[in-house]
Amino acid sequence: MGQKFPELEALGAQAAAVAVTSTFSQQAFARSLEARFPMLSDWGRTACAAYGVRYDVWKGHDGVAKRSVFVIDGDGVVRYRWVSEDALVLPDLDAAIAVLPAPDRRSGRDR
Repeated sequence: MGQKFPELEALGAQAAAVAVTSTFSQQAFARSLEARFPMLSDWGRTACAAYGVRYDVWKGHDGVAKRSVFVIDGDGVVRYRWVSEDALVLPDLDAAIAVLPAPDRRSGRDR
C-alpha cells in the first residue's frame, strides 16, 4: 500500500492498515516500513469479525484476519471489497483505487 500512497493522497483518499497484532507490534512494523498511514491494531478481533474477514482457525491460529482490502466512502458505505482465503495472494490495489472518485468528480466534500 505504501507504493500507492501518493496516488491515494492525490485523490484525496485516506489509507489505514489494520491487523490482529498488538499495538506495539503495529507501531514497530510501521516504523520499519516508514509508513505514512496509520497501522491499527484489531487485537480484540472485532473489526475483522464485523467486516466478515475473520478466520475461525487458520493454520492453528484462532481469529486471524483474512488478507482483505476495503474502500469505504465518507458516509461509511463500503464501495469496494476484496478478500482472499490465501494469505499469500496480494490484492490488486489499482482495482481498489479505480472506485475512488477523481478530484474533479467529487461532490465537493473533503474526504
